[in-house]
Amino acid sequence: MAKRVAIVGAGVSGLASIKCCLEEGLEPTCFERSDDLGGLWRFTEHVEEGRASLYRSVVSNSCKEMSCYSDFPFPEDYPNYVPNSQFLEYLKMYANRFNLLKHIQFKTKVCSVTKCPDFTVTGQWEVVTQHEGKQGSAIFDAVMVCTGFLTDPYLPLDSFPGINTFKGQYFHSRQYKYPSIFKDKRVLVIGMGNSGTDIAVEASHLAEKVFLSTTGGAWVISRVFDSGYPWDMVFTTRFQNMFRNSLPTPIVNWLLARKMNSWFHHANYGLVPEDRTQLRVPVLNDELPGRIITGKVLIKPSIKEVKENSVVFNNTPKEEPIDIIVFATGYTFAFPFLDESVVKVENGQASLYKYIFPAHLPKPTLAVIGLIKPLGSIIPTGETQARWVVRVLKGINKLPPQSVMIEEVNARKENKPSGFGLCYCKALQADYITYIDELLTYINAKPNLFSMLLTDPRLGLTIFFGPSTPYQFRLTGPGKWEGARNAILTQWDRTFKVTKTRSVQESPSPFASLLKLLSLLALLMAIFLIFL
Repeated sequence: MAKRVAIVGAGVSGLASIKCCLEEGLEPTCFERSDDLGGLWRFTEHVEEGRASLYRSVVSNSCKEMSCYSDFPFPEDYPNYVPNSQFLEYLKMYANRFNLLKHIQFKTKVCSVTKCPDFTVTGQWEVVTQHEGKQGSAIFDAVMVCTGFLTDPYLPLDSFPGINTFKGQYFHSRQYKYPSIFKDKRVLVIGMGNSGTDIAVEASHLAEKVFLSTTGGAWVISRVFDSGYPWDMVFTTRFQNMFRNSLPTPIVNWLLARKMNSWFHHANYGLVPEDRTQLRVPVLNDELPGRIITGKVLIKPSIKEVKENSVVFNNTPKEEPIDIIVFATGYTFAFPFLDESVVKVENGQASLYKYIFPAHLPKPTLAVIGLIKPLGSIIPTGETQARWVVRVLKGINKLPPQSVMIEEVNARKENKPSGFGLCYCKALQADYITYIDELLTYINAKPNLFSMLLTDPRLGLTIFFGPSTPYQFRLTGPGKWEGARNAILTQWDRTFKVTKTRSVQESPSPFASLLKLLSLLALLMAIFLIFL
């Protein structure tokens, strides 16, 4: 059984891993190369090697009720979508609440993690670290890697003919901090993910002109969704997930397109995705359509050629003068402290069972936490991974035979669509609810919805039809939290508390009451048909 556990990184997954180790009686030591916790969510004026970098204006894309740790809600007075400075404060509250700081060694870089000579017997690892220029090493029974995948910028300059002749400024979005550098400039942003879209919109308030270049387009949604509710509290429900997964993929894609176009027609704005067969996570931006319709941002196709002071876009012969190019072209990831024989990264993914355990190791004593892209928040995802991992390390839960794990990993790499639901065919993508439910099943912590509908119907209905908030993951099993039920039943109260800051008197409507009654009857009928 593992006892001493090395944890690499004190970001959101690293903090959860420390806490999970402590809950199972393990002895964690977390190594953090910077001087503070927070990982991605800690803003710095300058880019730091080996850690994620963000710009000053970053706000969470997942709302506070969906992106908190499962037994530690955000403060009630926090906005629904949390600015990075407040997110960092939340992480510090979490660390203080569960007394995690004493287990973190700051300013300590992990240089290497290697198997001990007797690894096949003990499963132990030698961890070599560097602190203030001095190297040290220690033996650990297990290692949890929590370094994320947003540290190594992908900058494919070879794909842009003429870039070496460009006399203006160009850089990767990782280097971006403030929009002031764009004042009165002609700006080109390449890449239409969340960062690229954010930067284009920010630049448009100061720049002379802004172009946003995209090869494949994207669906764009607002954080403010149906009736003003947070988008992910509407989209991520067990009912909706079950409904989507029961339909053929073409029908789901058609319904998704219809929903995405309900805000604005993407084709009219040059944004509609070219490939609508595979899931591409929607871009969240509340301003982009408004910036396009007022001429502040111009959507353009891919780049044909870069010249000294201009660019030429594909299918458009006109040269556009450009002063600054921002490459929002994403990231690659690697584990420089691990030998390729332990974890090998190929084509943007690693051979990890359930995105966690190297399938070929004879001892399951190394785990990677947070190396996944679910259609949901990474915080409860990484936390749930850690809850399972520590029970495997402790010997309570067992992994299947190597052959079974390797077969599953290879099958996932083939990315064959099932033909139903959304198509999670790109590297690291996963169905959020299905994936977390699977991990919860391993630790006997998945809520029994059928039993709950009989014993606590109010809670059962809220869990099935309401947002799949992380508190659901603490209703039962190891790590059960007594406050979980109340947190679920009051989740909408916390959501509206920070938006309804002016009291209003709503007139009761007989029609609304009748509609609620009919809706309740319809829900009961749906439940009856589902469990029939």
